[in-house]
Order: sequence, then structure tokens, then C-alpha cells
Amino acid sequence: MNELTVVFGEFVVATMKVFAAIFILLVAILVIWIIVTYIVDVTQTQQTIRRNYPVIGRFRYFFEHLGEFFRQYFFAMDREELPFNRAQRSWVYRAAKNVDTTVAFGSTDNINGSGRVLFVNCSFPTLGQDAVAPVPVTVGSDCKYPYTTASIFNISGMSYGAISKPAVLALSAGAKEAGCWMNTGEGGLSPYHLEGGADIVFQIGTAKNGVRDVDGNLNDEKLQEVASHAEVKMFEIKMSQGAKPGKGGILPGNKVSEEIARIRNIRVGEDANSPNRHTDVKSYEDLLNMINRVRDVTGKPVGIKMVVGAPSHIDSLLEAIIERGKESAPDFLTIDGAEGGSGAAPMALIDAVGMSLRETLPMVVDKLNQYGLRDRIKVIGSGKLVTPSAVAWALCAGADFITSARGFMFSLGCIQALQCNKNTCPTGITTHDPKFQEGLHPATKAIRVTNYVNNMVKEVGLIAHACGVNSPRALNRSHARIVVGGGLSKGMDEIFPDYEQVESE
Repeated sequence: MNELTVVFGEFVVATMKVFAAIFILLVAILVIWIIVTYIVDVTQTQQTIRRNYPVIGRFRYFFEHLGEFFRQYFFAMDREELPFNRAQRSWVYRAAKNVDTTVAFGSTDNINGSGRVLFVNCSFPTLGQDAVAPVPVTVGSDCKYPYTTASIFNISGMSYGAISKPAVLALSAGAKEAGCWMNTGEGGLSPYHLEGGADIVFQIGTAKNGVRDVDGNLNDEKLQEVASHAEVKMFEIKMSQGAKPGKGGILPGNKVSEEIARIRNIRVGEDANSPNRHTDVKSYEDLLNMINRVRDVTGKPVGIKMVVGAPSHIDSLLEAIIERGKESAPDFLTIDGAEGGSGAAPMALIDAVGMSLRETLPMVVDKLNQYGLRDRIKVIGSGKLVTPSAVAWALCAGADFITSARGFMFSLGCIQALQCNKNTCPTGITTHDPKFQEGLHPATKAIRVTNYVNNMVKEVGLIAHACGVNSPRALNRSHARIVVGGGLSKGMDEIFPDYEQVESE
């Protein structure tokens, strides 16, 4: 027994010596690191804080980085964050998972806040009936291959390259099941867009990726090749987008793989910077020429996507159409507000360029009525429309369809980590790092995409039913009020009277 005690005691002593040696080594490493860091900090000239407060000054940058995450998870109230607050994200998450989206004890939103939209409930709604499914709408009825769809809520442009392969697969499969369309973004048509079988809107960006020749010019053979896919229903010529009006798309070189370079016809590993406009479009006449060329070559509806900078821009476009003839008009207009922002962009453009969708969507609809083009041109609203109330507002304003990018990113599991412009997205949506992509399971996420669309349509239908109409597309400006200040609201039909109504007065 005594021998066992002695052996055990020697083992304890030896273990303590090992731990002591390790501790001394760690302390020595720490001291050396502090000394080296101190010397580096006091001799560098890039950061004043580190130079004046060597070593400890580094914690300032560390805590600043952590602050983003602490604010999101611990300190920010449900309605405080931007660009999307916790309440908005939570609704999308619950809708995508198809779990209960009801809340208790009243709204956390400020119903008296200026700009807040309130819907006009009907005194005597239709008893015991829910809103019926949206009615189908045809785009490009005069085209060789018009497109008819009942979908009111669709996936906005997100390029393969900007988002990952599993993200595209999930979106495509989910959109197919939900019966909505998917916009390719300006990165061209990948096999993963087609794999899910969803309806596709092919976007022609300023670099003309996927429909260009080696010199970057629009190529008719490439257009015909894309149009030959039955899934491709429409073409959208992108003039500008909400995240960066006046600047082309940006895909960092670390995302330009061999496959992406082949799809886009660009060089591997180099930043893919699209021109800030189509080099061959210098006027509205040139724009109409491009629209009609694409439509003649493909036989499919063609529209344009734009951020409105001033009302006169819409006047100039519509005047050019009238002068040339209504048949030359685009089949649809996608109006993106300055609220848009899924693309990486300079803060100066994201924060301060372009008009809000809240202002431009009803304005564009009215101008189409004014020029007698409303029946000819369909209107798509885009820009921060991720919840049922936002979508219902757009329908009241006059939109035929709504598209969203960031809403569908949330449905895939986006946590608003603000890493979209890097290759480090923790949810695997906007990265090409296999380690992060592994966590995004396309089959599972496709179900969430479908659930998101279905629950969106269901709850927009609830709003429509509360307003006394039996279909989301029956909503109009008489069904919404906007808080204008001091907690008082005015009818949307008073703030934005229809052009036809103004004329009759």
C-alpha cells in the first residue's frame, strides 16, 4: 500500500511539473508576443490608436468587429436593425419552416410612425371564405411565346457566382414546386438554374454574360441558344439595380472559378466588373432597339429593370415609345427601389442614390396610365419586399408582380452576417468555399423556399380578405392608408390618385 502511495505521489509531482512547464512556456510565448506586438504597434504609422496605445489598442478593433454580432443577438430591439430587423427576419424564417407565424400580445411595430402602411379592413368581409388564389396574368401577349403565370411573388436576380451552387439548386427546385419564377441575375444561365425545372427570367446585364461574344457584344446565336430552353420564359435587360444605380455588377476574382468563367465567358480568377451601362445603349431609342432585337431573336417577352432617378426619366422613356409605336414597348418594367441591396456595392451608392420604391412604384403605374401604356406594359416591384404587408402594399400601388432577393436568401438560412461581398458567408449562400457550402443542403432548403412562397401568398390573401376582396390582385389604392405624420394617416388613393381619376375630375 505504501509503495502504491509513493508511486501515485511521484505521478502527481511529475504531472504538476509538466503542467508547470507548459504554463511557463505559454507565459513565455505570451510575453514574447506582447513584446513583439508592442514593437510592431509603436513603429507602425497606419493606425493612431495602436501607435498611442500599443497592444491594448488592438482590442478596440476586435470589439468593434464583435459589436455587429452582439447588437444583432443581444442588444437590438425587434424593430431596430437595418437593413432588416429581427421581426422581419423571424417572419421569413417561420414561414420558410412552415411553422406558426402568429404572434401574441400586440404588434411590436410603431403603427403611428411616418410612412407606415395600414390596410383598410372591410366592415362586412365575405363570411367564412378565405381569399382565392391569384388570377393568371399574361406578359407579352403579342410575342411568339407569351408568358402566363398566376404567381405574384417571385425570385429576383441573383447571379450564379454571387450565390453558390447549392443556393441556386435550392432556389430552382423550390421555385418549381411553388410555381413562381426565378431570375438568373446578370451572371448567365447555369446548369443549376435549369436542374430544378423552374420558370426562368434571363437577365441581360451590362456585361451581357451568357449572351455575348468574346468581345462582350450581344450575340444573336447565344440569345437563341438561351431561348431554346423551355424553362426560359422572359428576358430582362438590366439598366440599373437598387444596390448600385450607375454602377455595374461586381464579382470578386476569388469567386470566379473555371465553371463561372465558362458560363460568363470571362477570365478565371479576375474581378468581373460589368460596365456601368450597356456600351451600345446611349439613348432611349437605342434601348428600344435592343428590346426589339432580343424579342425578335427569341420570340419571348422582353422587359427592362431600372432604378428611377427622377420622374422625367420615365416620361422620356414613354415618350420615345409613343413616338415609335406601342408595339416597340418593353413587355414589362421591373422597378427597383433604392432599398434594394443584395449586390455588393459602394456605401455611397447604397445609401444615397436612386429614388425609393415607395415613391416610384405608384408614380410609374400612373405614368403608364397617362401615356395609355398600362395594358401594354406589366409592372414588377422590387426592393425590400419580404413580408406580406410589403407585398400587399406593392399590389395596392399597382404592381402586377413582386420580386425579392434578400427574402429568399433568408428562406435559405441567411443570418444577415453582412459577408455577401466576401467569400466567407457562414450559411453557404454567397460563398464558393466548400467548407461553408457543405452546410447548405439543397433538397431541404428547396422545401423552405416553397414554404416561403406559399405562406407569403396565403398571408397576402388574408390581408386581401380583410380588405373585402377575394384575391390579392384585386387590391388597389383604396385598400391602404399611409401615416403622414403625427399619427394621422391618409388614403393611398389620396396621396397617389390614379391618373384616370385625376383626368375625370
